[in-house]
Amino acid sequence: MATTAQHANVQQARRGYEAFRTGDMATVSELLADDVAWHVGGNNPLTGDYKGKDAVFGFFGKLMELTGGTFKLEVHDILANDEHTIILVHETAARNSKKWDSKAVHITHPDSEGRIKEFWAFQENSTAADEFFG
Repeated sequence: MATTAQHANVQQARRGYEAFRTGDMATVSELLADDVAWHVGGNNPLTGDYKGKDAVFGFFGKLMELTGGTFKLEVHDILANDEHTIILVHETAARNSKKWDSKAVHITHPDSEGRIKEFWAFQENSTAADEFFG
């Protein structure tokens, strides 16, 4: 499937997901607005609205703690325009002898400088996510 690779928000998203994959949190931080709002749905220990970079990095830490550092994202496709970016991802992880293998949709909204101002995560199966992460 073709992507809109020429759009700057696609390039920013690819850069951010690659930085997350390699543990380059300095680059991830650079791509987040200081007052970023990060929304994670569901009913599990990760659920919530995280406000600001420190809270988002706290979320990342909790995610890695719950999965013993096994959480991985693979980008399937990215669609973008000036107002939002939609990232289709495949997630995997292990926890308490269970395996996580799911698709999700991430939606971001940039600020005027192209940094992530708002992030939303939507799971393919939120009940399964609650069971895995709960």
